Amino acid sequence: MNLNQITLPATDLDRSVDFYRKMGFTLIVHSPPRYARFECPDGDATFSLHAADQPALGMVVYFECDDLDTRVERLLAAGFPFTQLPTDERWLWREARLKDPSGNVLCLFRAGANRRYPPWRLPLPERASES
Repeated sequence: MNLNQITLPATDLDRSVDFYRKMGFTLIVHSPPRYARFECPDGDATFSLHAADQPALGMVVYFECDDLDTRVERLLAAGFPFTQLPTDERWLWREARLKDPSGNVLCLFRAGANRRYPPWRLPLPERASES
């Protein structure tokens, strides 16, 4: 099984589409006034926006960036307001946070191998052989 995408609520689809395009995501589906879908600049992950009345409360979307500090500097220069500048966290990730126009929380981060293999990772379970 692999995660295909995540869909975020957008209280203003046009503003949100513009925001994500300016962040560097590629718009691949645009069906206003209800839906838009993007590809991430790196890898093959996608995410979408769906018109809604409220943002998703309590959810954070994480986008890994090998060039986190440079990318944040570039976005700051372009007028993106960050709620947290790049910070080394105790869980061995470097994170910066901002909100999209709908209030959805985004975390741009760099974790390297610690994303999947932190020192406190549980041992891998033995897999049953496939028949």
